[in-house]
Formats: sequence, C-alpha cells, structure tokens
Amino acid sequence: VALELGGNAPFIIFNSADVDKAVDGLMASKFRNTGQTCVTANRILIQDGIYDQIMETILPKIKAMKIGNGLEAGVTQGPLINERQQERVKRIVEESIEAGANLVLGGKVLNNGFEPTILTDVKEDMACWAEEIFGPVMSVIKFSSEEEAVRMANDCDRGLAAFFYSKDSSQIHRVSAALEAGMVGANHVAISVPEAPFGGYKTSGIGKEGSKHGLAEYSNIKLIVQNHN
Repeated sequence: VALELGGNAPFIIFNSADVDKAVDGLMASKFRNTGQTCVTANRILIQDGIYDQIMETILPKIKAMKIGNGLEAGVTQGPLINERQQERVKRIVEESIEAGANLVLGGKVLNNGFEPTILTDVKEDMACWAEEIFGPVMSVIKFSSEEEAVRMANDCDRGLAAFFYSKDSSQIHRVSAALEAGMVGANHVAISVPEAPFGGYKTSGIGKEGSKHGLAEYSNIKLIVQNHN
C-alpha cells in the first residue's frame, strides 16, 4: 500500500539567499495551480536580515497576477476546485485575521477563485499556519536563527515536502538533514520527477511513488534458502 496524504510545506529563506532566485522559487511553489498541489509552499519563513527585501520584491509580482479563465491570455491564477474549498480558504483567512494576522494583500473570494493573499505577523497556532490551505494564501513568519526556523518547520504533523534558499554550503547540508520531510528542495522547487521517490514522513503518507522504490510498494519480497547437500 502506498498513500500520499497531503502536506503543509515550509519554505525557508535565509539571510544568505539570492533574493531574486528565492522570490522566483516562492512564486512558483506557492502559486502553481493556484496553490492547489500537495507540495505547495504553505508556511513561509523569512529571516529577519532579508525579510524586508523579500517582501518588497514579491509584493508587486503578486499584485500583477490575474485571476480568470486559464484559457484566456494573461491569466495566471485559475479557480479553486469547488465552492466548498473556496469557503474553506475564506474561513482560514478570516480566522487568522481575527487571531491577529496582518492582511497585506487580497483576502477575498473573487468569482470562482480567491485573491492571491499575503498574511504577515502570523503565529504558529493560527489556522493559516496549522492547516494545509490548498489555495493562493501566503502565510509569513519572520525568524532570527537557523535553529528557530528548523524547529518551526518541523513542528507539524505533516512531512511531505520542504524548501529553503541559502548560499551557505554548510547551512545547506545542515538544514537538508534536519528538515523532517520526505522531499527537500534546496534552492530548487521542481522536486517531482518520475525517476525520484515521491512521498513523505509523519501523517503525509505511507510508502513511495515513482522510482524503483515506488515499485517496491507493489512487490512481495520472497526469501528462499536452499540446501544443496
């Protein structure tokens, strides 16, 4: 049996990160398919030394997004999967704002979609952080140290994917090993390819898909011990 049961992926940007590459990666990971993928970046952690620069760079990119029919030119964000999910995303955003999150952008239902949304001043017990959103909502926490970021990233019952950006090679090795996720993207967000194992830790599922490891989930291993004497 192989089960893929969703995620709540952290996306960490450290002070040493390349700002443009980190922002491009975050845009791709957060807003691909309107935030409706199991490996979507949900919990955004930005280190204090680079926080303002990241936010200033990404804000106009998100403002420029166009919601509508994906068959029309210029449209970058399509509908949510159904009305129930639309109401769920709305509820998560509203509950988080009521709990003290700061609405920087968006936050409203738009036709059959939802406005690309940024929430800052987020706390770990808020709905937008604790739940897998499955929508175009970017929940942001500012952090100070590597240890703090790793703790927050791992403080989750899911462990499917995790992403981070850093130019510090030692940090890349440390954080890659420390993150409790079945798939980790270091300065890279396109982590799903047929030849690589796809699957997570904790309640994100059982077993793997893809690669030779995926075949093992549907195989019975037999041991034969034979005596020729």
